[in-house]
Amino acid sequence: MILKAGLGRICGDCPVAGGAFRLRRSHRPCVSQKPASWNPLHSKPCLQSRRNFQRVCATEDENSSPIEQFLRPNPEELPDDFEMPIWDHLEELRERVLVGALACTVAILTCFVFSKDLVVFLEGPAVEQGVRFLQLSPGEFFFTTLKVAGYAGLLIAVPTVLYEIIAYVIPGLTKSERNFLAPIVFGSSILFYIGLLFSYEILTPAALGFFVTYADGAVESLWSIEQYFQFVLVLMLSTGLSFQVPVIQVLLGQTGLVTSKQMLDQWRYVVVGATIAAAVLTPSTDPFTQALLAAPLIGLYLGGAAMVRFLESKKAPQGT
Repeated sequence: MILKAGLGRICGDCPVAGGAFRLRRSHRPCVSQKPASWNPLHSKPCLQSRRNFQRVCATEDENSSPIEQFLRPNPEELPDDFEMPIWDHLEELRERVLVGALACTVAILTCFVFSKDLVVFLEGPAVEQGVRFLQLSPGEFFFTTLKVAGYAGLLIAVPTVLYEIIAYVIPGLTKSERNFLAPIVFGSSILFYIGLLFSYEILTPAALGFFVTYADGAVESLWSIEQYFQFVLVLMLSTGLSFQVPVIQVLLGQTGLVTSKQMLDQWRYVVVGATIAAAVLTPSTDPFTQALLAAPLIGLYLGGAAMVRFLESKKAPQGT
């Protein structure tokens, strides 16, 4: 067996059109046929059969569902890369995993050096509300700084990890998938960081303000540093993940599984679902914080549906 470079295809004998069956590393089989001994200068009949087979594939692609087109893309859309042994390809995977792990380790260690500054930064929304923090057990602050450094380091290393993943995957994608990959990755990253900023600047102060105001006059706000950071980190990460809604919508729209009209027709269910999701994702139980998260989720959903409609309008003239 041999494995195509990049995303790769495992090649073996296949009875169809006397060619080879190629399986991409993402486990998406394609049907491009090419015998191991094929030579365009010496095998004109084989070349003709290959062309005929590609015409048949193109006809089948027009009549197939979006999922079938995704799993079995048109051979003409596949990249014409050189072949490499499967062990060399696994070696490339090992190297990229090591680079990603090294980037995460260096970022976490660097954040641990500045962990106290990060802790003071994340304490800002609570300190503005007049809250003071306590260390209720030996080592509580130390383990809290480890947790903060770990989360911050992973966030800093995300671009490097994404680059290694994309560099490993992109050689096996079709031409249209390559053109679509960069906007999706870039948009997803931007939305995630916007979600973190939204949580830190709006959600967290609103939730903490509600708790402090509710307890005012009854108890003094002395909070455990560990429980506070558990609250803040969960709220920020859940908000960042929830901001990925438009990315999922665009992916569904591009694959043809859902249209923009179908998305907009389900807006009532989206309102209910966003409310439930906000109640699950936010660690607090006050309705004000849940409403602050539910409203952006609904707006992001409508924005994602508008983006899908825009892409559909651009695709329509090309199909005519």
